[in-house]
Amino acid sequence: MTVHNPYRYDVVTIGRVGVDIYPLQNGHLEDVSTFGKYLGGTATNVAVAVARHGLKSAVITRTGDDPFGNYIHRELLRLGVSDEFVSGVEGLQTPVVFCELFPPDEFPLYFYRQPKAPDLVINPSELDLDAITNAGIYWSTVTGLSEEPSRSAHLAAWDARGRAPLTILDLDYRPMFWESVHAATAEIAVALAHVSVAVGNREECAVAVGETDPQRAADALLERGVELAIVKQGPKGVLAKTRHQTVEVPPYVIEVVNGLGAGDSFGGALCFGLLQGWELERILRFANIAGAIVAGRRECSTAMPTTAEVEQILERIAA
Repeated sequence: MTVHNPYRYDVVTIGRVGVDIYPLQNGHLEDVSTFGKYLGGTATNVAVAVARHGLKSAVITRTGDDPFGNYIHRELLRLGVSDEFVSGVEGLQTPVVFCELFPPDEFPLYFYRQPKAPDLVINPSELDLDAITNAGIYWSTVTGLSEEPSRSAHLAAWDARGRAPLTILDLDYRPMFWESVHAATAEIAVALAHVSVAVGNREECAVAVGETDPQRAADALLERGVELAIVKQGPKGVLAKTRHQTVEVPPYVIEVVNGLGAGDSFGGALCFGLLQGWELERILRFANIAGAIVAGRRECSTAMPTTAEVEQILERIAA
């Protein structure tokens, strides 16, 4: 039975947006002849994934005042995500991202975000704190902590929300956005004191809490005060821990085409399962399959599965 959120949005995300310019052929970019244009950015993709599961979602972010910014507004609405909290920044360009595809496990990313990405110019005074406070889930990523004024906006949002249940931090660490690993670790430590759920892979957990072993990483996150710690282990599946429960589920194996959007699809499915009040094991199995589906497709945002697609695979596995 669906648990309906009485407020404007089931899920509000904050953070990165851009245009993914993804190759339509595998291999080095210098050898690629055609590309596809897609909506992108971790926080944005999670909002899209949530919308595909029938929930009301919005992303807090900023673009350039340019044609790609116009495209982002149009594409968000087409994919079912509110653009209410998306605004332009005069003088900056909407970021674009290229990738190279070397399946099954190598997908280099090339970010064009200079001199500064508009999504890092989210100002505290511009936040709709009521929407953030009353959202069923509030989802942030580590990238938004890398520069001001975005960092202060994140802290203002957390202060308003007060570490409410389902305040989620995606440990999405991208080294190119940070001066050093130490700087990222310091900011993540501050962030963990404000959230109730943390999600990341083993490498991201190493940056956050200095642990790569999944069990120890989850324990370290719980020691920071989160209520639910989720450690993604790639081909070994996913581990989740609370203070009273440990759940580990195997991966759903699929032929990988592009692994870049899998984590965002996992995140959207995780949000959906949490808002349904499902048991933790069911949530993880559902999210694992949602992530795998996107890994088997070339694009990210437009590849997010519906609930029915995921359930169909779950039913087939159980048969």
